[in-house]
Amino acid sequence: MFTGIVEEVGCIQYLDKVSSHRPAGIGSGQSARLQIQANTVLEDAKIGDSIAVNGVCLTVIDLTPSFVADVSAETLRSTNLGCLTAGSPVNLERSVRLSDRLGGHLVQGHVDETATITGWWDEGVSSIMRVSISDQAGRYIVYKGSVTVDGVSLTVSKREDNAFEVALIPHTKQVTTLGRKKVGDLVNVEVDLIGRYVEQLLLSGHANSDISLDFLQTNGYAD
Repeated sequence: MFTGIVEEVGCIQYLDKVSSHRPAGIGSGQSARLQIQANTVLEDAKIGDSIAVNGVCLTVIDLTPSFVADVSAETLRSTNLGCLTAGSPVNLERSVRLSDRLGGHLVQGHVDETATITGWWDEGVSSIMRVSISDQAGRYIVYKGSVTVDGVSLTVSKREDNAFEVALIPHTKQVTTLGRKKVGDLVNVEVDLIGRYVEQLLLSGHANSDISLDFLQTNGYAD
């Protein structure tokens, strides 16, 4: 579990893709091994630890003193990690400890989809980033709610059926990779997990409560 508060920006040293046999029509069978140069997230790292890379939870398999992680074919297909090359910057965060402050929101490191930045403009010292998403992910985006973009916890400033906007303050642009993004770039999006659990509970028909989806919509907890 993570919080979406990036600890540092690391650098890809290498990403080696390995093809494997896979039945025709099922998609790429490539997996990968990547090595990332970092400092802060390695201060207490050990083999088996989890580190979020652009919002993707990966397991440390070697410390060299950089760290190495394996990336499955499914992760390459469903995130933007497959687009990385040597020299690419990445957002890094260690898994949260129970004694830590929850500065962002609860993030699993399980990316829901890759999405495209379709708008970027400045408002004073801050910038507005517009991201287009699918209907499936969009149903969990709530105005003033939380969303994770490339591992960064952000607040939704505007919501539409197939897009949302977030405001990036100068600090966020400086200490994460988001300040280097441009229109057309792919980003990893993870929606707020609480919304998914609430929906599943309400749709299951087992919720013994007066709280319904209509109640949540009426009181501003869901769209």
